[in-house]
Amino acid sequence: MSLAGKTLFMSGGSRGIGLAIALRAARDGANVVIAAKTADPDPRLEGTIYTAATAIEAAGGKALPLVVDIRDEERVKAAVAETVGLFGGIDILVNNASAIRLTGTLDTPVKRYDLMHGVNGRGTFVCAQACLPHLLNSSNPHILTLSPPLVSDAKWFKDFPAYTIAKYTMSLFTLALAGEFKDRGVAVNSLWPRTAIATAAVRNEIGGANMVAACRKPEIVADAAHFILTRLAKECSGNFFLDDEVLLAAGVRDFAQYDVQAGAALQADFFVEALPGMLPADNMIKPTRPS
Repeated sequence: MSLAGKTLFMSGGSRGIGLAIALRAARDGANVVIAAKTADPDPRLEGTIYTAATAIEAAGGKALPLVVDIRDEERVKAAVAETVGLFGGIDILVNNASAIRLTGTLDTPVKRYDLMHGVNGRGTFVCAQACLPHLLNSSNPHILTLSPPLVSDAKWFKDFPAYTIAKYTMSLFTLALAGEFKDRGVAVNSLWPRTAIATAAVRNEIGGANMVAACRKPEIVADAAHFILTRLAKECSGNFFLDDEVLLAAGVRDFAQYDVQAGAALQADFFVEALPGMLPADNMIKPTRPS
């Protein structure tokens, strides 16, 4: 299957994993809406919604860049209406936008807590609620959320509880919506990388530039997302996928193509057990810092 002619509504997507997913869909000839906040260049971050749109169209897709704060219900509704007005419908929602702060309870300002839960949890719900009436009219509707497998091991909660719970809220919506819309044909799944991915979050919030060498490229997540989004929705829902497991099932055997630095030990991502030879996730935990 192909995503040719399909319309994706992407939260975030100006850079990193979201942009990689958008570009992979664009190569099929998809329509991609980049609903994100970055309209002006930021020296700390790569790209804007407009540079993303240019790249999407250069890759063969059609793009609609929209300035959207996904916490804002009315703005999301308006963006969805603009999407439907231009492309005629919505086939796929990708909940990609996320906020992060790796600090403990005493070092997490409440305003940062509110941001993480507003973007991660509320944003996922607001986008799903706005897109679902249109997804229900699609021939193969998918919701894909970039969030981890659900576990109850305290080791994933103890170092940065506010962030962990905010990310798991996104995963809980996968569990809930998959059940709610099972009989209406909407596939709802989560996807998470096995390893750290070379993104602005790694450079700015987690391990810094030195950790990038231990990362995989965003394209591994994009290729896994493409495989999920091209499956029959009625046969693929309620899953918590890891990127390399998806690609193994798709027949991919060359994973070195995704390494940032050939031969470097890979850094396991948060919420995932390290495979033999990988650096454990706690290697990414830095001392807390002020807001």
